[in-house]
Amino acid sequence: MHPLQTIARERILILDGAMGSMLQEYRLDEAGYRGARFADWGHPLKGNNDLLNLTQPQIVEEIHAKYFAAGADIVETNTFNAQTVSMADYGMESLVRELNLAGAQLARKAADAYTTPDKPRFVAGAIGPTNRTLSLSPDVNRPAYRAITFDELATAYQEQAEALIEGGVDVLMVETIFDTLNAKAALFAIQDAFVATGKEVPIMISGTITDASGRTLSGQTTEAFLISMSHMPLLSIGLNCALGAKDLRPYLQTLAANTPFLISAYPNAGLPNAFGGYDETPTQMADAVSEYLDLGIVNILGGCCGTTPEHIGAIEQAVSPLAPRGLHKAAFYKEAA
Repeated sequence: MHPLQTIARERILILDGAMGSMLQEYRLDEAGYRGARFADWGHPLKGNNDLLNLTQPQIVEEIHAKYFAAGADIVETNTFNAQTVSMADYGMESLVRELNLAGAQLARKAADAYTTPDKPRFVAGAIGPTNRTLSLSPDVNRPAYRAITFDELATAYQEQAEALIEGGVDVLMVETIFDTLNAKAALFAIQDAFVATGKEVPIMISGTITDASGRTLSGQTTEAFLISMSHMPLLSIGLNCALGAKDLRPYLQTLAANTPFLISAYPNAGLPNAFGGYDETPTQMADAVSEYLDLGIVNILGGCCGTTPEHIGAIEQAVSPLAPRGLHKAAFYKEAA
């Protein structure tokens, strides 16, 4: 049994909060993103947060350390967009391996610094959804058109997964899933990455319910998302982003009632305000996620957009006395013959 599974039977595991929200606090300009190495790069680079693994590694490591100091058990690598599909926007496809290795190593360094015999710390390799979708056409006049193929996406994901594994992550997190077919390409690629590296790590999955319809962007209900992912031996399945803690609750209840996997949740700090910011305070968010524990529906808790180390610290303090969701075999789950 993986150490995370053992710990999850005893208490709630705490994930970190938003990397992007924290990076915004440093107010980096174009030169700050470029650094000396990319001063003459032929594309605008401001906003390429993954590049900061190379140009501002001290900032990325400092943010990881802040989340660990706040009480996080797991931090995610700063690699959400570190694959060739997304990096094509910056002409940086050739840097993908380096970006992921650096991202994993920075998080690993912080995790090792905060690990104690009583509280080991872990690194999750963050694998985002890319800026392409396999299920939807970007052209309303050509509904059959797709901007990328399954094989192209899987190839991009495999390169990312291999580098994250080699960089020392403990688990892989396929997150913010708005199109389950994209996630299937990632899972397919991860299996090939396990073969290529000769090493296997647990897999965490996290989908995104886009609005009050209770569906992903590609149209799946929570139940459909769960069923379509349950063929894999997952460490956890859960939901993140798009919604605040209160709005996310009914969909987490659906997951928790129908799967034997650990359940993760890392909601936004409420819904965005008129200026695109997030107003939910650490105390408010901690109170909201504590209701998950009263209902017995989560094992892993963290934060997404708008959350900070203060949010994670408040969540950790609020839920540490509470019991995690118990593990069980559920209605939709079928063991392999």
